Amino acid sequence: MRTDTLAEALPAREHLPVGGVGRPPVLDVVIPVFNEEKDLDPCVRRLHAHLAATFPYAFRITVADNASTDRTPEIAARLASTVPEVRSVRLEKKGRGRALRTVWSGSDAPVLAYMDVDLSTDLNALLPLVAPLISGHSDLAIGSRLARSSRVVRGPKRELISRAYNLILRGSLAARFSDAQCGFKAIRREVAERLLPMVEDTGWFFDTEMLVLAERAGLRIHEVPVDWVDDPDSTVHIVRTATEDLKGVWRVGRALATGSLPLERLARPFGDDPRDRELAGVPGGLTRQLVGFCVVGALSTLFYLALYSAFRLGLGPQLANAAALLVSALANTAANRRLTFGVRGRDRALRHQAQGLVVFGIGLALTSGSLAALGTAAGEPAHSAELAVLITANLAATVLRFLLFRLWVFPERTASSSSSKDDR
Repeated sequence: MRTDTLAEALPAREHLPVGGVGRPPVLDVVIPVFNEEKDLDPCVRRLHAHLAATFPYAFRITVADNASTDRTPEIAARLASTVPEVRSVRLEKKGRGRALRTVWSGSDAPVLAYMDVDLSTDLNALLPLVAPLISGHSDLAIGSRLARSSRVVRGPKRELISRAYNLILRGSLAARFSDAQCGFKAIRREVAERLLPMVEDTGWFFDTEMLVLAERAGLRIHEVPVDWVDDPDSTVHIVRTATEDLKGVWRVGRALATGSLPLERLARPFGDDPRDRELAGVPGGLTRQLVGFCVVGALSTLFYLALYSAFRLGLGPQLANAAALLVSALANTAANRRLTFGVRGRDRALRHQAQGLVVFGIGLALTSGSLAALGTAAGEPAHSAELAVLITANLAATVLRFLLFRLWVFPERTASSSSSKDDR
């Protein structure tokens, strides 16, 4: 990963200040609407009354009109002129994702949220939703209708579609969040500034794409169980929305598979506590890298031993060792590149593999030399003796491999982490 790319990484999360005179509101709640002349006024007033009575920080409510053709723009303008902390934004094109991107990109509030105009979600979940973002604990927060403690009232058709969609996300994109489409989410502004340019969808898939990319980048997503009552007058076209969502799943899955997204720009430094960042002389991320390397190394060793045992039947000990070590070395370098040192995308992937092969050569020399020494000493050693010698030689090679990976193959992770501490 390039040092200049890491220099653009997100800063450590910090607790947001309470606010004061002349400061922007802490929270900006966006309500995207399309032809909602019936529900807009009472819902906005209800939300405003709830925030004014319960929310301990300054707030703003933004009505984002998605090219409505009824009286919605007129009602939104009237609310903005008569209700404190309410403003309206008019867009000439439809799309919930387009509305959220437009308003969030131009907002000065450090915490950005949105909810559906029908207020299907119980408003008592709003403070628990944004509290982890204000405190600096999390990067995004979502309401979940599928959590065990959630209470949901809706028809079986929507329930089945929602659960099936989330199962598709888990199976195809390895998503771990429980509810992608609940209209109740929040994000820290500095995260939105980096994340939104990567999100292509402008409609209903916007939420899913944003969450998948955030999760793949290692950002922290907080989930809040919600009480939710289905709106029987919802104008969402289920079949068309589902079709577009499946197209989005394919597009995002392909982008993740090819490494075409610069997810490293969303990386957070390890250790958000200020005390961690004041320690001098400690290489950044050493503990986490060491744990990751050990896990990858253990799995690679098992893989290597299985390959050696298979190749040994037809190639003999030396060729079997070389072949098994080569295959496992390629897998080991790829796994450490992604999991231990956090390098994403295809940038310099071939160079890293080439350097990994040099490290492989050192390991080959150690293990082959150990096998040769065993053969000289024992003549025809037992298979168990060969495995014992190989395990011992691999342990010695593992220590050297970690040092070479950290200091030579992926040195930019350590150097950039240290330089970012010096800059603060």
